[in-house]
Amino acid sequence: MPLALVALAIGAFGIGTTEFVITGLLPQVASDLGVSIPTVGLLVTGYALGVVVGAPPMTVLGTAMSRKRVLMLLMALFVAGNLLSALAPGFGAMLAGRVIASLAHGAFFGIGSVVAAELVAPHRRAGAIALMFTGLTVANVVGVPLGTLVGQVAGWRTTFAIVAGLGVVGLIGIAVLVPEMPRPEGVRLRHEVAALRDVQVLLAMGMTVLGFGGVFAAITYIAPMMVRVAGYPEGAVTWLLVLFGLGMVAGNLVGGKFADRALMPMLYVSLGALAVVLAAFTLTAHSKILAPVTVALVGALGFATVPPLQKRVLDLAHGAPTLASAVNIGAFNLGNALSSWLGGLVIAAGLGYTAPNWVGALLAASALVLAVFSAALERRSAVVAAV
Repeated sequence: MPLALVALAIGAFGIGTTEFVITGLLPQVASDLGVSIPTVGLLVTGYALGVVVGAPPMTVLGTAMSRKRVLMLLMALFVAGNLLSALAPGFGAMLAGRVIASLAHGAFFGIGSVVAAELVAPHRRAGAIALMFTGLTVANVVGVPLGTLVGQVAGWRTTFAIVAGLGVVGLIGIAVLVPEMPRPEGVRLRHEVAALRDVQVLLAMGMTVLGFGGVFAAITYIAPMMVRVAGYPEGAVTWLLVLFGLGMVAGNLVGGKFADRALMPMLYVSLGALAVVLAAFTLTAHSKILAPVTVALVGALGFATVPPLQKRVLDLAHGAPTLASAVNIGAFNLGNALSSWLGGLVIAAGLGYTAPNWVGALLAASALVLAVFSAALERRSAVVAAV
């Protein structure tokens, strides 16, 4: 794999840290800013919606520049947003900082996925995408737990200041290691937009929204769930997030490996198993032994879907993949926003801190239904074309 993929992984590490570290700091941020936990959960929702809204226009704005330059500018925006979060005097400013940082997220991973795929042979593309996303998953093993620990000891503002520093490191890595890759000749914005009208592309994005949304329904509220239901002390949230991150790393690499061999079967297995595990989490969350195992499985099965879903969109939108790739990253975060909002609703309704797990299970099961339908539609189209 090219060394440039390491630079993309460095950027992904910083972005992954800021996206997920908030889940371990919800109680501290809520207490400091004087808001409820469901309200501070909107920092997750706001970030996710920022990714959804920001991915297409940020990608379009970058069409006149080389992909390397776009990636560098996106990392600079990410740094600015995290600095605002670190200095925020109140909840509104904190939310604004989260949204500003999120505007870089979708376009970075979308354009980065295209760059990663173009750096390797076609039969290794899912593996290359998975390697870039390894930065995101490793962030959950190293960046998020350390950020949570720092936030608990030195304050959550210190955590976001450090995350801004990670963004600077990512910016330097891209400047040094990523080669200049100009936009392919002959590809115009109308071609990119046309790819978004393909039914199979839309179905793949629907799988992304529902499947990954299932993960975030549970993980957004992991801190109160583990402390108030499982009975762990607050300090244990750090190593529980490590387990989640280790599961993500393993699932991401396995998903990338098998997606290059059998993409749709990989999706069937990961989505089906994810739905079952999330449903079981409503029970295992009460056990100090089974809860950590389930947390790791949610991470593994959730991220096993990422490389195959991203590669499927790239394959279906071949010839004009940049915008579709970025929009699909937005779809991951639309799922995050939807599920964290729904999770907050069921908690606020008095259904308990394990109720979001049922929401996640239903979302993952719905994604599996879409995957089966998409494959059936593809087989039908192949038969018609053969005739």
